[in-house]
Amino acid sequence: MSLIYSLLAGVIFGAGLTVSDMVNPARVLKFLDVAGSWDPTLIFVMAGALAVTTLGYKWIFRRSAPVADDRFHLPTRQQIDLPLVGGSALFGVGWGLAGICPGPAFADLVTLQPKVLLFVAAMLVGMIAANVLRGRVFAMKALRQS
Repeated sequence: MSLIYSLLAGVIFGAGLTVSDMVNPARVLKFLDVAGSWDPTLIFVMAGALAVTTLGYKWIFRRSAPVADDRFHLPTRQQIDLPLVGGSALFGVGWGLAGICPGPAFADLVTLQPKVLLFVAAMLVGMIAANVLRGRVFAMKALRQS
């Protein structure tokens, strides 16, 4: 049943991205071009998403557990560290250069456009490389401590 909920959430998310035109790299790049032909419409998309998320969290956390699981799985780490800042910076640079981020990229896969396919392939390679690098860093730290 949780797979059905995940699929439904993904379809709703993809539909929202498409309706709001967040899957259009040109619109995103114009939003990021504050010194040129700035298009502020994505502010309204983000504000709407923030409002729905805020109300949704307030509503859902009234429950003792989510519908499809026995407990909420929330992050426990709260510190700001180098991987968080570095990852955020890389995400921002990639978004600014391509006008695409992971959610819209997956939604855009249905277009089969070569630039989207290349972006998703490069993103997956980057994710795998980051995981391999992170594993090696943790292994080296463990060796030093022993």
